[in-house]
Amino acid sequence: MKNFNEIEFEKAFGTANQLAKSNFPEIVFAGRSNVGKSSLINKICNRKNLARVSATPGKTITINFYKAKGFRLVDIPGYGYAKAAKMEQIRWRNLINGYFGMHRNIHFLFLLIDIRHPPSNEDIIMVDMLNALAIPFTFVLTKIDKTAKTKMAAQVNYVISFFNLKKTIKHIPFSAITGQGTNEIKSTINEVLKQ
Repeated sequence: MKNFNEIEFEKAFGTANQLAKSNFPEIVFAGRSNVGKSSLINKICNRKNLARVSATPGKTITINFYKAKGFRLVDIPGYGYAKAAKMEQIRWRNLINGYFGMHRNIHFLFLLIDIRHPPSNEDIIMVDMLNALAIPFTFVLTKIDKTAKTKMAAQVNYVISFFNLKKTIKHIPFSAITGQGTNEIKSTINEVLKQ
């Protein structure tokens, strides 16, 4: 079992040509802006401020690397923030395309989706890209604590069936408030790194 409490922030990169060599397995976290990636990373590492959490969408504009013993967590900038300047959107696109186009040692990706909202066009594009690149992934359905329990099952079914992948892709309901899903995410990482 990996010790997630030992994970430390390593470095942030704002452009693809700055990216360091991929010499360890990488576990990637992706999703729309303000979907809760930083909160999730803090929760699985049992830290409050390892990853910076912002209430303002579009604040994470770098790819952030977190180093652990024998692997790295990678937080890529959130997509779909419409108010970002056009040049910033282009820079983001080049950064993400550069990262995924570098033949990096990506072992797994967690695709975060806010359970309260329908998946976006960007979510669909991300799923298509992951399938095209044969990158294994699972959905993490965030902010379940903000959804009424009576509606949650229907929301989970809707989001998963939206992609027509219900039987082949695992999904993990997650709350940064209650911690639901934290152990399942850590177990998934441990299983992936054993392979």
